Amino acid sequence: MPKPAIAVFAAALFVVGALSACSPLSVVNAVSPQGEARTSTGLRYAPGNRHLADIYQPAAGTANAPVIVFFYGGNWVSGDRKDYAFVGRALAARGFVVVIPDYRLYPEVRYPDFLDDSAQAVAWTRREIAARGGDPAKIFLMGHSAGAYNAAMLALDPRWLGKQGSKPEVLRGWIGLAGPYDFLPVTNRTTRPVFLYPDTPADSQPVDHVTSTAPPALLIAANSDNLVNPARNTGGLAARLRTAQVPVQEVYYDGVNHVTLVASLSTSLRRLAPALDAVEAFVRSDGGRQPASVKTQTTPP
Repeated sequence: MPKPAIAVFAAALFVVGALSACSPLSVVNAVSPQGEARTSTGLRYAPGNRHLADIYQPAAGTANAPVIVFFYGGNWVSGDRKDYAFVGRALAARGFVVVIPDYRLYPEVRYPDFLDDSAQAVAWTRREIAARGGDPAKIFLMGHSAGAYNAAMLALDPRWLGKQGSKPEVLRGWIGLAGPYDFLPVTNRTTRPVFLYPDTPADSQPVDHVTSTAPPALLIAANSDNLVNPARNTGGLAARLRTAQVPVQEVYYDGVNHVTLVASLSTSLRRLAPALDAVEAFVRSDGGRQPASVKTQTTPP
């Protein structure tokens, strides 16, 4: 299908999602091909209704494969792991073991409780993933939007994994798609109560936790993102990482927006942007420690 047709198809999907009271990504999930992975669903990583995770393994099976823990977005007020099965299947088809956990959302919790949930999911993954073909010594974090924030905080701020008896240095790298990493003062009215506005803690911002010991990062954004400013967030964090001499790859795509960037991981919309190729290359290169080619459009915003 020509790329313009793919773009029209993507637009149509999101219209359908809006009219059917479904999230747009649940529609993407519904039309993505099934059967690309072996799936284990509803695995409990901690007590509580939201502390469940799904695992996706390559259909042919694997041993000692790199592991990706994926945190979805939703402004910390919405989201469900089941709507991101297309992410699990896509990454499993590339040979990775993928963990997609739910985490508690506002108004049940506020900052920083969802970070504790995310850290618990990572600790559980390290304990359990070897039995499902993954290598606990090769764990990467990945997230989109609010989920990219969660991944960034776990990778940069040692408080969260530290509560689980671990530290960011155990991670081989992390991947952020359209993440908010520097958003004070909080202007989004939905986000404000999540981050205790007007008393938002100053240490809630990933950019303020960069140190030279941080794991390598792959930061991907859409040039036309109207929800999370790519220059301030992706560009700003990349600059901080480089100053600290942390390996970072910074990638920007045309032809996608805040939502279709993650949707481009799906089989149906993959021609919108080569984000899946970039993620695969980053993980297979062990966070850039080994040579690998990445198909990107690298013009910053």
